[in-house]
Amino acid sequence: MGDILFLAHRMPFPPDRGDKIRAYHLLRHLARNHRLHLVAFADDPDDLRHQDGLAAYAATRTIVWRDAPTVWTGARALLQRRPVSLVAFADPAARRAVDALLAAEPIETIFLFSSQMAQYLPPAPRQRVIMDFVDMDSAKFAAYAEGGRGPMAWVHRREASLLLAHERRVAGAADASLFVSEAEAALFRARTNASHVYAIENGIDTVFYDPASRFEPTGGAGPLLVFTGQMDYRPNVEAVTWFADKVFPRVRLAHSAARFAIVGRAPTQAVQALAERPGILVTGTVPDVRDWLAAAALVVAPLQLARGIQNKVLEGMAMARAVVASPAAAEGIDHAGTLCVAEGADAFGDAVLRLLDAPDTATALGAAARARVIARYSWDARLAPLDALLEAPARQRHQRGGVRGDRLVPGRYDADHERRR
Repeated sequence: MGDILFLAHRMPFPPDRGDKIRAYHLLRHLARNHRLHLVAFADDPDDLRHQDGLAAYAATRTIVWRDAPTVWTGARALLQRRPVSLVAFADPAARRAVDALLAAEPIETIFLFSSQMAQYLPPAPRQRVIMDFVDMDSAKFAAYAEGGRGPMAWVHRREASLLLAHERRVAGAADASLFVSEAEAALFRARTNASHVYAIENGIDTVFYDPASRFEPTGGAGPLLVFTGQMDYRPNVEAVTWFADKVFPRVRLAHSAARFAIVGRAPTQAVQALAERPGILVTGTVPDVRDWLAAAALVVAPLQLARGIQNKVLEGMAMARAVVASPAAAEGIDHAGTLCVAEGADAFGDAVLRLLDAPDTATALGAAARARVIARYSWDARLAPLDALLEAPARQRHQRGGVRGDRLVPGRYDADHERRR
């Protein structure tokens, strides 16, 4: 079998946040039957110290440092009439690495993880192209625009429009476009009319996330409610703020010793400020998130904006915790009633209090949730459909067709009986 070039917008190791977890398991799955070459960005100095962890999966590894976007990034995006999301990942070193690997190695498949990496495709790739969008980024920015006002609403509308055009072009050049849930795939089909769109769901490592393992106690008394996630990510920031404002005060009235732990790296100033309120803990980076999940009376996932399948929900379920989730956080998860889904502050508060008042019910719900993810969400089962996509013949592309930057290079694509000019 030919080699695979795997391009990722973030180094997929250690697998300690949502996008890195998915990319890591994809890389591991693909490496079972293929020789892999990895080109990825890193934006955390700590990640650079873990590069050796990828040696078991990738024959060659090129990690390119990426600084945080600046005002100049936005200015360049405006001048070039491109999405900020793409300009932020445009890097000459990454392009040189991709071009060198394509010239030197027998690459049969180019696997793109996140649409930002599509700008590194050659103009007319002879290789099979698989594009894992994961989520529909243009829809996320459209939602930001709807909920915003003033200049930022305009910025988000612009980003949504340009990204949607980019997503259409990339899907037109790809042999397969992947999404993390069927709901996200259906939304993409509806908004782009793209074909060859598939759902490849996230899984969960139920051996690693096993409540029977031994964990370090987190200390403190009183029922513990836990939220986990990257805490400079806007939907997570908005979720914990909403919970702290709208739900937790009511919980504290009924359970004065209740605590709400916000567990995750890089908390923003707004998140850190929540720790000044009674009963709220903001941990920052922790050695092992499972310590906090094991200590939780409940896991809460009150996201108001979410795309795809939420790893934080699967992790709580795998740890046999009762999970109270918003409809947005639960969307895409085939939980078969093992999640408590509640919409709005009153309903969410009712659900939390009901489970805190009935710990046996919470324990039973958590046990059912773990059984569900074991039966439904193993990584091997979720990623198995990839194998058929890798065996399908690559589409024929004319010499001058392709995606370069975020613009379609003039040319023609033939795929099955479809033709695009």
